[in-house]
Amino acid sequence: MLSRRSVLASIATTALGGSLPRDATAEAFLTEDGLYRQPWFLESFLELGPDLDEATGRGKRFAVMWELKGCPYCKETHLVNLAKPEIEAFVKERFEILQLNIIGSREVTDFDGEKLSEKRIAEKYGIRFTPTFQFFSDQSMGLAGKKPRDREVVRTQGYLQPQDFLKLFTFVAEKAYERGSLRDYLRSSN
Repeated sequence: MLSRRSVLASIATTALGGSLPRDATAEAFLTEDGLYRQPWFLESFLELGPDLDEATGRGKRFAVMWELKGCPYCKETHLVNLAKPEIEAFVKERFEILQLNIIGSREVTDFDGEKLSEKRIAEKYGIRFTPTFQFFSDQSMGLAGKKPRDREVVRTQGYLQPQDFLKLFTFVAEKAYERGSLRDYLRSSN
């Protein structure tokens, strides 16, 4: 069946000259725009509503990772946290991660249909630090009518040590945000 994902994978494969790394042990690679990228990150038309719906349809949660070229903590997230097999497996199995550049120029369609550059959508959501992870509800219905920050269920800014990074993704996967804060969750699980 033809899907947005298969079309994007085909385009990426052709652009890379033949093969796109996809196995679970593939390492992060440096892209043309200077960002590290996991080979299993979401290939997207940069339409947040459809990306969220497709992730939900696959039984996964949708998250955005904001990065910046030269950000040492972004690099650390890729080369330390996501390089740990147990963390990579957990995140890859349960989440679709869309990588965006905080100063990028690619056009992104927000949940409300507004089309903005990555830089402008970062401003709209008040993203000021990298890395920042935004986690959204598992349903796009109703998000368009909410203020940007109210669309998120969890946001983290800055680098998290591997054990807390995994706990963050566990917190979202378990919907523990419905019962309390991430801070309380991290304290109770130490």
